Amino acid sequence: MTANQRFKQRFDQWLGASMVIAVALHFCLFAFWPTMAASDVSFDPAELEAISLPPEVPIPPAPEAISKPATPVVSEATIDQDITIAETLPESNLVNNLPPPPTSSTATQDISEAPRYTPFEERPRLLNQADVVRSMERNYPTFLNQAGIGGTVEVWFLLDVDGSILKTQLKQSSGRAALDEAALKVAGIMEFTPAKNRDRPVQVWVSQPITFTPR
Repeated sequence: MTANQRFKQRFDQWLGASMVIAVALHFCLFAFWPTMAASDVSFDPAELEAISLPPEVPIPPAPEAISKPATPVVSEATIDQDITIAETLPESNLVNNLPPPPTSSTATQDISEAPRYTPFEERPRLLNQADVVRSMERNYPTFLNQAGIGGTVEVWFLLDVDGSILKTQLKQSSGRAALDEAALKVAGIMEFTPAKNRDRPVQVWVSQPITFTPR
């Protein structure tokens, strides 16, 4: 008989003896010990203790609706493009970048003395852009053009109620007197539609950049 067989035989013997002993112990427990019962754990409701809770924190009312601020309406006459010696020119290229309006009405004031703010709703438009291009090419100083030197000149225009030019003056120099003089010559031949405020033509000062680009 091998060791493994002997181990199995002893194991079977011990298992059988253990089962007999376990059955005998359980029989003795049920036969000689009294029946077990759960103890009474009931309680009198009077023994309960009420716990006072803190008062509820009042919830503040919702804030009143805040009225939306009015959106400001800004009247402007800004055009991004400049007049250049190109194949085409924008029809409307005027900038009304003048000082803030005076406190008194401008209807009875003479605005021809110096550039000043004049309210308008419809801005002037350039009418003769082809003539302006030819004038710029004709008045562009040859020595500057051949040298590849250009520049931008800002010119003030005082326009009458019919759009005609009453006055022009230099606003910002290009840094070269020859270009400034040429820009003023070009400004003299420009034609505009009248500016309108509440559908009525008005005199206005407008600023116009004139840019010379060498070819």
